[in-house]
Amino acid sequence: MAEIFSDTACRQLSQMFFAVLFFHSSEYVLAIAFHGSSNITLKSLLISKYYLLAMVLSIVEYLVEIFFFPGLKEYWWISNVGLTMVIIGEIIRKMAIITAGRAFTHLIKIYHEEHHQLVTHGVYSFIRHPGYCGFLIWSVGTQIMLCNPISTIGFAIIVWKFFHERIPYEEYFLRQFFGPKYDEYAQRVLSGVPFVK
Repeated sequence: MAEIFSDTACRQLSQMFFAVLFFHSSEYVLAIAFHGSSNITLKSLLISKYYLLAMVLSIVEYLVEIFFFPGLKEYWWISNVGLTMVIIGEIIRKMAIITAGRAFTHLIKIYHEEHHQLVTHGVYSFIRHPGYCGFLIWSVGTQIMLCNPISTIGFAIIVWKFFHERIPYEEYFLRQFFGPKYDEYAQRVLSGVPFVK
């Protein structure tokens, strides 16, 4: 049993634990900073039972594979690519939150608020939905970092599908709020999520 938790396992699992802890604690701190603690719930931070289930299943996959196929976890270059993706995804997402400030919300706004303005500068001048782009890169990166082939594919499909459905819904309201200004912005800047126009 001690061999299962080799240096490889300790490194990869501690990186995963730290990545998840940092991601959610920093999301929470930034959300409170911009919106106040009374407006923040676990639901607003997108922590759902499905998200928790996906994370648990990824750890189960990791433990099963390290027990039966320990060599699968020894591809350091793959693990390091995943770690790099985690860092890049984290940076993109946090830049999105900080740049948008109060305009960034975890739940889609269906009513226009006075302080809500169209943000097109900073990271938003390159990516229309940098928060989603960052999360997609981050979440898939966590699984590549663990050398989890099944969860890598699963996370990529599920997170992409979630944003594929969410972006058009969100953009419907953004067009209601900002009209032609948003249309012009959307034509000029890519969504940041592959195959989502």
